[in-house]
Amino acid sequence: MQLFDGQGAECHGYIEKISGKQVVLGRIVHVEVNRESPLPVLLAQSLSSSEKMDWIIQKATELGAAEIQPLDTERSVARLTAERAERRMEHWKQVSISACEQCGRNTLPLIHAPMDIMAWLDRMRSIDCSKFILLPEGSDALHEQQKPKNTAALLIGAEGGFSQTEAESALLAGFVPICLGARILRTETAAIAGLATLQTLWGDFCRQPF
Repeated sequence: MQLFDGQGAECHGYIEKISGKQVVLGRIVHVEVNRESPLPVLLAQSLSSSEKMDWIIQKATELGAAEIQPLDTERSVARLTAERAERRMEHWKQVSISACEQCGRNTLPLIHAPMDIMAWLDRMRSIDCSKFILLPEGSDALHEQQKPKNTAALLIGAEGGFSQTEAESALLAGFVPICLGARILRTETAAIAGLATLQTLWGDFCRQPF
């Protein structure tokens, strides 16, 4: 049986006893293994419907996102009170744990509390990282960008996209407008396509599988 603590530690052991909800393991061996991408990615995802957000959290975990920042935007379908946000964060953590169990990842992504996008963009102005925003009218391609020196931040809009004010504020905060082809992608598709592209260009998609 394989165990992990969500912070990079992993152990293998054998089930010796099962009693109700209690499982006793024996012959536990610590295993040194690193399945994290060499490119830390912060996925800044505009809040979407519950089902879509769950899907995005699950796939972003599988694709190696290091951090996930849910954002309340002008066109977000979902609106969370402080109490609901706390419950959703716990739910998203469980979704992420299940995704880690499925894909063999032993480090959970850090899921931040939801923030208003304008407050988050104001904070990001002083953050030194490679910043990308996916826009249908974007004029740049990811493969034309320089390799990120540290973290890459990927900003994704909600179902209705970004308002003009939000898009302009993102550009002023240093985000490069990226277009992933001629087709307009759904929010959940854009997040996964963007993450996969980052991993292909600068992440671990070129490494040998474990």
